[in-house]
Amino acid sequence: MQKCDVLGANAPQEGSLRAENNSKRVSVQRSQKEEASLSPARKVKEAGRDFTYFIVVLIGIGITGGLFYVIFKELFSSSSPSKIYGDALKKCRAHPEVISVFGEPIKGYGEATRRGRRQHVSHYEYVKDELKYMRLKFYIEGSERGKQGTVHLEVKENPESGKYEFRYIFVDIDTYPRRTIVIVDNR
Repeated sequence: MQKCDVLGANAPQEGSLRAENNSKRVSVQRSQKEEASLSPARKVKEAGRDFTYFIVVLIGIGITGGLFYVIFKELFSSSSPSKIYGDALKKCRAHPEVISVFGEPIKGYGEATRRGRRQHVSHYEYVKDELKYMRLKFYIEGSERGKQGTVHLEVKENPESGKYEFRYIFVDIDTYPRRTIVIVDNR
């Protein structure tokens, strides 16, 4: 008797499943028929929506590409202010007179922002006689207490190679006795 109950319990469920499968087939067939019988206005509306999505995706790709270009140019270009700052700081760290005044290690930093961060290196670009020039200013300090200096430098674009070359690098000592250390002078 239990076998009949089990079969009896399974039988209605199988029948209901078949009924659901049949109804699903019918609904799928209806939706395919509805797609074929869409009005021209509805098709134009859907094509317009798809085109709008396509334009939004293209704009997003363009903006992303532009950001990658700017980041690449800023970090890896030999003419970026941060690259020139890094090269000038290396020259300052290697100069024996700067080491004797400030002590080692020498660290460099830019202008202080409102939030107290000192990462922005002040720079000014200009063109003179169809050549590009750039002036930078940043600050250094070493292990000697109270010793700080301001580094002034100018670079000039080489017309043959297109790279910037140092015209001058000066370190002004901001504490007593005030003096100027000349690291490079190609004027």
